[in-house]
Amino acid sequence: MTARFHNPVDTRFGWGSLQELVSLTENQKVTLVTFPEARGLGLVNRIQDLLGDRLVHVIEDVQPNPDVAQLRGTYERFWQEAGDCHTVLAVGGGSAIDTAKALIVGTASGAFDELLSLLATGKPFTPPRSKLLIAAPTTAGTGSEVTPWATIWDAASHKKYSLHLECTWPTVAIVDPELMLTVPGSVTISTGLDALSHALESVWNINANPVSDTFAVSAISDILECLPLLSRDLSNKELRSRMALAALKAGLAFSNTKTALAHSISYEMTLHHGLPHGIACSFTLPLVLGLAWGHDEARDRTLQHIFGNDLHRAQDRLRNFLHSLNVKTEFADYGVTATQAQQMIDFAMQGARGKNFIGSRAA
Repeated sequence: MTARFHNPVDTRFGWGSLQELVSLTENQKVTLVTFPEARGLGLVNRIQDLLGDRLVHVIEDVQPNPDVAQLRGTYERFWQEAGDCHTVLAVGGGSAIDTAKALIVGTASGAFDELLSLLATGKPFTPPRSKLLIAAPTTAGTGSEVTPWATIWDAASHKKYSLHLECTWPTVAIVDPELMLTVPGSVTISTGLDALSHALESVWNINANPVSDTFAVSAISDILECLPLLSRDLSNKELRSRMALAALKAGLAFSNTKTALAHSISYEMTLHHGLPHGIACSFTLPLVLGLAWGHDEARDRTLQHIFGNDLHRAQDRLRNFLHSLNVKTEFADYGVTATQAQQMIDFAMQGARGKNFIGSRAA
């Protein structure tokens, strides 16, 4: 069979690569989307110095897990006040980049609820207008800078919307490890585990191929070695660079496969139990590894290349890795009973991401 790998994002990686903004935005009007702490960290002023009068609009109140309750006003103000900008620059973690992806998809009316109605159909559509997106992650984990997907939450209604259009692929990704130096330990761990989940999910996936595996296996190896070291030495530039590259490789892997069962479970854990995304999608990894093992010879070979031939040892390695980062690995640890956990797994298997899991066909 022919393996196909496609990623249209112009990716710039390296220490100090944020400087690339100067050449990338020539003769453009730019809107910055970032997180509330960015100004205190000097990041907004730094971008202002790089862009000068090209920077015409700043949105700096992005919250974790972008929710419709806040996004509605942000979206409508953006299109009213900065509708003539060319490019949206997202600087932050997954929430900032996901927010920017929602903002760049313009509706005919400029109303956010029109966008929600289109997303609720679950069908692809071509927006009447859109903006270009440059994504510069400040965390090593999201992968959103090299994927087209964004998740929009509606906590009040216990729903989520998945955004995925041709225009939501970032035009450029700037992966500058220097931006990650100030990330606190808890976020470093959570986002690093999100990257590990992305890489593993792309392996036990019906859409996996030798090209995506190459990125995934390398990312998994790097994260298992690097993340515990980084958690104890947060200012280490070499470790920050290694994690940034590992997260990028994980993002490239799942940009072609999408995620699978662990992520499908995570949505319920975030909506109903309040778990941060990186923890919600990683605490089940030892369990999901066991569910994946034995369903596909090619997938088993890839997993065994990483973990060896003994499933129980492989699960123990993952479990001990998570425990070393103070991440609990049982549903009961999060107030979920065994019955509820099984119901959640069964439900997750039927979700769009769950159906990507190689074990879903046997479920």
